[in-house]
Amino acid sequence: MNTIIIDRNELLKKREHYRNNGKKVVFTNGCFDILHAGHVDYLTKAKQMGDVLIVALNSDESVRRIKGGKRPITNQEERLFVVSQLKCVDIATLFQEDTPAEIISDLIPDVLVKGADWSIENIVGREVVENHGGIVRNIFFDIDQSTTKIIKKIIESYQDKK
Repeated sequence: MNTIIIDRNELLKKREHYRNNGKKVVFTNGCFDILHAGHVDYLTKAKQMGDVLIVALNSDESVRRIKGGKRPITNQEERLFVVSQLKCVDIATLFQEDTPAEIISDLIPDVLVKGADWSIENIVGREVVENHGGIVRNIFFDIDQSTTKIIKKIIESYQDKK
């Protein structure tokens, strides 16, 4: 059953439950601003690496600090709802910080994944996961799409072309 968990203590209890029941927990994170086919493909591949997929979304404030004041397009409640409804996602949560370092250190997932646009050595949380016997992997994109490309296409499509 897909769940949205905001409370960090509740999330950690859920993680402990999975650990005690021998479930392999996969973790990934991102803004997931305008959900698109590339996101769905990426999250589906992430889920295939374990039993439980936890997706941590940057809060609205975090997205603004990272992407600029015009983002996110979709607020955190809507982004959480949409991501949590994907069949491959077991838990969707938020984090307030600019990086997921703190939540990764708290959860210590069995598998940490990011897109292939991140080199393994630059993935935040890599050392924590590896030091606890977990693995860190990249997922290659089969669908060349991004929120930035969608925004650009919308702007170009609706510009006055006189």
